[in-house]
Amino acid sequence: MRYAIAIGLVLALLGGLGAVKFAQISSLMKMGAEMEKAGAPPETVSSAPAREEKWDGTFTSVGSVTAGKGVSISTEVPGVVAAIRFDSGGTVKQGDVLVELDSRVERAQLASIVARRDLASLTAERTKALVEKQAVPAAQLDTDEAQLKAAKADLGALEAQIARKTVRAPFAGKLGIRAVNVGQYLGPGTVITVLESKDALYVDFSVPQQRAAEVKVGTKISVALSGAAVAATGDGGAAVTAANGGGVFAGTVAAIEPNVDAVTRSMKLRATIADAQDKLRPGMFANVTITLAEQAKPVVVVPQTAVVHASYGDSVFVVEDKKEGPPGTKIARQQIVKLGESRGDFVALLEGVKLGQEIVTAGAFKLRNNAGVVINNDVKLDPKLSPALENH
Repeated sequence: MRYAIAIGLVLALLGGLGAVKFAQISSLMKMGAEMEKAGAPPETVSSAPAREEKWDGTFTSVGSVTAGKGVSISTEVPGVVAAIRFDSGGTVKQGDVLVELDSRVERAQLASIVARRDLASLTAERTKALVEKQAVPAAQLDTDEAQLKAAKADLGALEAQIARKTVRAPFAGKLGIRAVNVGQYLGPGTVITVLESKDALYVDFSVPQQRAAEVKVGTKISVALSGAAVAATGDGGAAVTAANGGGVFAGTVAAIEPNVDAVTRSMKLRATIADAQDKLRPGMFANVTITLAEQAKPVVVVPQTAVVHASYGDSVFVVEDKKEGPPGTKIARQQIVKLGESRGDFVALLEGVKLGQEIVTAGAFKLRNNAGVVINNDVKLDPKLSPALENH
């Protein structure tokens, strides 16, 4: 009897525990069904309307920086370097002496010719006086004057020869590295250094023949060196983002080659650029952005952070009101888009989004199609057409 009572108590206890667990499991299953019906919890994102911008037509090319005037300074005549009057990398004015070759022999000959000229001049004057008195024949005066002219010609030739042994700067500019030393024998044409003018700088580039007709003299361009980005603005200019020592320089097309290259099917152009900070050097590689203000057109733009890139295509999330659920509930609908040109922090959308539609601008990477969202724009993005990197 005692065993039967004990067994009954144990069975009653087990039955009570089973009933409690069944109630708990049923509650959890019901809660899971409700959560599945309600969907995932909403994600907090930022949003902004797709807006319209008027962007100038642009296209890019590559080119190289060229000096307005640049020459290799060399000798015309052979000789030994007697003196060097410049430093490597220095600046000079037009006519400044750079190198003097040994001209002692020529200068000694110069003294002899000067003495001969002076004697011939004195002789001609005396003969002229005697001819006037009819003391000597006129033919003697012709002979003495011919000797005077010969002496003057020899003097001029020797002075020119001496002058050619003094190498001068043909124009003002900046010198390169000195390539000669005092006492060195130089043959004709030996390069002494290079000289580049600082008055004007050009960039030479080319455009394909299909676009050659779009570029005219006076067209604005932007020249970007390495580590710099260009963003065209609505006024036909360009904004600059410089980094790693790079920079962007404004310029205008100054000359256009009349012929198309038969090999590359492109046309060469030259543009003048301003370099107030003296950062440009001839031979530098440059990215050229040609701005065509007459081709400006309105485009729908969104911040680049709004675009989700995937193997199946690019997309953005459009914020819409949820048809079912409490009022004010919003969802993010994934929309495939066709991207256009990028400028600064913005990208143009050619297809898929209409002007004014609310687009997720921050947090799009964590969304899925028709996911619930909560909009929080307390911390707003500040996209710009001309972003600038700040030093910290």
